[in-house]
Amino acid sequence: MSDYKIISALNEEHKVYLVQSALSDKVYVQKILDVYNIHVYEYLYRNPVAGIPRIINYYEDNNQLIVIEEYISGTSLQKKIDNSDLSVSDIRSYMIMLCNILEALHSMTPPIIHRDIKPSNIIITSYNYAMLLDFNAAKQFSGQNESDTVLIGTPGYAAPEQYGFGSSSPKTDIYSLGIVLREMLGSITPVPDIAPILHRLNQIADRCTQMTPAARYQSVAELKNAVSQSYYPAQHSTSAAGNSSQYAHQNHDNAANADTAKRAIHDSASRFLPPGFRTRTPWKMLLSSVAYLFIIWLCLSLELENTYGAKLWLERIFCLGMFIFAIFCGFNYLNVQNILPLCKSKNRFLHYVGIILLDVAVIIAFQHPHKKGIRHVVKGSHQHTHNAGQGQPQNQRPHRRFRHLPVLFYLLFVQGYPSYKNKSVNFVYHST
Repeated sequence: MSDYKIISALNEEHKVYLVQSALSDKVYVQKILDVYNIHVYEYLYRNPVAGIPRIINYYEDNNQLIVIEEYISGTSLQKKIDNSDLSVSDIRSYMIMLCNILEALHSMTPPIIHRDIKPSNIIITSYNYAMLLDFNAAKQFSGQNESDTVLIGTPGYAAPEQYGFGSSSPKTDIYSLGIVLREMLGSITPVPDIAPILHRLNQIADRCTQMTPAARYQSVAELKNAVSQSYYPAQHSTSAAGNSSQYAHQNHDNAANADTAKRAIHDSASRFLPPGFRTRTPWKMLLSSVAYLFIIWLCLSLELENTYGAKLWLERIFCLGMFIFAIFCGFNYLNVQNILPLCKSKNRFLHYVGIILLDVAVIIAFQHPHKKGIRHVVKGSHQHTHNAGQGQPQNQRPHRRFRHLPVLFYLLFVQGYPSYKNKSVNFVYHST
């Protein structure tokens, strides 16, 4: 894809690359998927979730899905387990963070189940925050009792129902998360002080990994509550040290929840920023501000022949609206191109043809209503310019109507025509 330059290969076998945007110079992760569910990525693109990489761009090409997503810097949970670089407090905090992520996914309509939760798909950032990656195996949960036809996920972490003996559900993610919890606990050397806590956490892992989904925790919220209560068995002592430890853990959880909330608010607000401001780069925001102010001045200072007063201001506002509309569509504001059949085509040629047609329609709408003659409107004056070769003043020529029909034709027919054959096809143009 010309908009992104490959910097290095993160995982050549799985076609995961580190890329740099040609427009913003920012670094992202590019994944080329042969097996995927485009509806999952489409939904996550429209509804960012705190704790998972944001989907920046995605499109289909030759029966493959190319995904551009946020680059998360940190250390994999697998590496921390291998290096025994975990404390009980870390395990408890990571479990609560992961439960928060899954709770958000499972509460969507329809719910999204990950189906491939494992330590290598969990990144711990420099702020000690757990991030869940890799939604290649994810699907939307329909609620119907349909058996999985193939193994989707990783052996050892996949629930029994993922082997074709049942239907994947939110409880499938609970099973995988229980395996991850068990591995984290296995990396800790048991000592008498934390033995009761480890025992309780192992009991939680045992219940998560029951063979039948009905025997597991019935929701992620129930699992999170159990993890939150895991310290209580060790809090029988009334010593000041014990109380201080309890308060420290509570403060740690509150800080983690605050970070999650801030990230969610930031992600949600960024979606509504106009083109040029989404990257939050100072010089780009300054340049965009100047451009927007110039466009506003240009449109609101237009003088049209035979047009005065309220009608003139309506024309000016119309021109400004169409100008802003063309810009926002060109930069795919709020994924607007996804509802324009030509623009959302998986064929790049048709995609750009749709954008060009939009721009052409807008330009035609801006055309002056008369082919000959110009009316010069001077403040405080009503001078007229006569048309060459004609004896009557230009302002007596009949006003050409229906000059906005090209825009209406484009919006209502070309871009509004339903594309029943491509309902599942989405092409997302790079947005700033």
